[in-house]
Amino acid sequence: MTTSDPKPVLMFDSGIGGLTVLREARVLMPERRFVYVADDAGFPYGGWDEEQLRERIVTLFGDLIERYDPEIAVIACNTASTLVLGDLRSAFPQTPFVGTVPAIKPAAERTRSGLISVLATPGTVKRQYTRDLIGDWASKVHVRLVGSERLAGLAETYMREGFVDESAVRDEIAPCFIEHDGRRTDIVVLACTHYPFLVNRMRKTAPWPVDWIDPAEAIARRALSLLPKERRPHEPMPTEPDNAVFTSGNPDPAIRRLMQGFGLRS
Repeated sequence: MTTSDPKPVLMFDSGIGGLTVLREARVLMPERRFVYVADDAGFPYGGWDEEQLRERIVTLFGDLIERYDPEIAVIACNTASTLVLGDLRSAFPQTPFVGTVPAIKPAAERTRSGLISVLATPGTVKRQYTRDLIGDWASKVHVRLVGSERLAGLAETYMREGFVDESAVRDEIAPCFIEHDGRRTDIVVLACTHYPFLVNRMRKTAPWPVDWIDPAEAIARRALSLLPKERRPHEPMPTEPDNAVFTSGNPDPAIRRLMQGFGLRS
């Protein structure tokens, strides 16, 4: 990084899901350099013991912050955010953190039927954080929490291979759709950053049309709001390319190609 470059924005996810947030962040922050960190050695997070995963992520960030000195860190992963965001802020108070939490509040505000579903990983579904969001913002509507074991992996497969088993997608999203007293689910919150990569397949296999809430733009806007405003309009374009970092050190060649397609050097 040259002296003219601002500090990078660090974006962290268990795999490729955070690329949906990176895509939006680049639109809003074209002058910024990004470091995208994929914890592919730990993917998927769903099967981890909570304390072990918490310790892993905090330890990883000790190295990442020392290595990249980011202006801000975006945890582009619902599972990690609902588990460890508070620990990261306590451990690294000099670094602003932006988390990713289920978009329950906007869903509750927008629903007309009063029936919404939150499609997430099992870890996000079982967290008290998620249930507190429902209590705080959606107490007057019915919220169904749907924990999918397979969708994140299906998204990774789709992005690597360009193909996904649509019947598998249909089976994973089916519990989101409920009918009650003539009303139907009308909003599904995508509470995992991997899921927007499959949203077209979800629309195709859904039993009826719904609004699918993708939080990527809101996350990017929150990150932008925390950057130093006095410097942004005059900052030069970065002189170094955006980087992809893999915790395994040896990513799947297809994933490496995908990162290159997103303009990330690894």
